[in-house]
Amino acid sequence: MKFTLDSRPDVNLIRGYAPGEVRIGETVLSAPCIISATRLISVWRPSDLDSVTVQDLAAVFALTPDVVLWGSGMKQIFPPAPIRHAFTAQRIGLEVMDLGAACRTYNILVQEDRRVAAVLFP
Repeated sequence: MKFTLDSRPDVNLIRGYAPGEVRIGETVLSAPCIISATRLISVWRPSDLDSVTVQDLAAVFALTPDVVLWGSGMKQIFPPAPIRHAFTAQRIGLEVMDLGAACRTYNILVQEDRRVAAVLFP
């Protein structure tokens, strides 16, 4: 799916997604990434959902978001309890959804100046 709304050129927006990839600006990524209004972390250690550890979340927490959208690929897959508990311990909301829903929701929230980050697994 391709997005065309460009009402906030000063923030990172997700331009499109498809199975196996996500397009942020002109960058096409096929590996897990983290995005916020001002940062794109395109090189992140986990190669898939199953390899994410609590230690990997330091990059997400450093962005100090109020909420993180967890885009788990083409279907909604909840992360294991230790990952969910790490977000609770940091007092950061975690919303788990499929990749498309995470991309759409991120674009809406970031354009509303919300402190949002998305962890995307294309």
